[in-house]
Amino acid sequence: MMLHKTEAEIASMKQAATLVSKTLTEVARVLKPGMTTLQIDTICNDFVRDHKAVPSFYNYRGYPHNVCTSVNDVVVHGFPNEVPLKEGDIVTVDMGVILDGWHGDHAYTFILGNVSPEVLQLVRVTKESLYKGIEKAIVNNRVGDISFAVQEHTERKHGYGVVRELVGHGIGRNLHEDPQVPNYGKRGTGPKLKENLVLAIEPMINMGTKEVYTEDDGWTIRTRDGQPSVHFEHDVCIKRNKALILSDYSIIEAAEKANAELNSSYY
Repeated sequence: MMLHKTEAEIASMKQAATLVSKTLTEVARVLKPGMTTLQIDTICNDFVRDHKAVPSFYNYRGYPHNVCTSVNDVVVHGFPNEVPLKEGDIVTVDMGVILDGWHGDHAYTFILGNVSPEVLQLVRVTKESLYKGIEKAIVNNRVGDISFAVQEHTERKHGYGVVRELVGHGIGRNLHEDPQVPNYGKRGTGPKLKENLVLAIEPMINMGTKEVYTEDDGWTIRTRDGQPSVHFEHDVCIKRNKALILSDYSIIEAAEKANAELNSSYY
């Protein structure tokens, strides 16, 4: 059953989503080669709890960490660990919070230092595809319109692999609600979108094959061919003419840019 929120509930959800954005901004301020993903986990946990919320991923279906940190060929659900990140890595930080009973959940892929032009393009195109999908998140469109827009931009135009096993989703009082939002599909298919439905739209795009596998830990999902994967995610409210994006990448991007300029000044 798809749950449609009131305007007051949307305002509360925006606060939860914004807290995720602010937390990811804290990561963007300090992320650099030599840091570990376990340090990222600690930064996020501390910041969320300091703001009177709780990380929603911790112990969700047994997940043992506060955030997912997916490095290079890890698509999603990577465990934070003590392995230092290095120049040329990409790392997706995916996290959720519960604030006043409402969930926020989104992801951002960070670049550490200099990466190849091919990886830069994968990051750029995946982020573009997120906004292509969001453009279709309006009243009377269907879920398949979002799915098609993402697939068209990534797979058909650029030849990337669109992961089939993992999808976006509704969000609200629960982390995962109806409907599922695949990143591939046909226009005009799937559930019809009505006002104040809130979705987590999240392209997960591989440089090579769409095929993935799950490691023995039962969580970490990697690309089958070992090539990089990129993941971006926004919380989005369905509206009549233009979707309302509840999360905020602008503050993350500003901190990311400032951090890159600071680090480059050391060389």
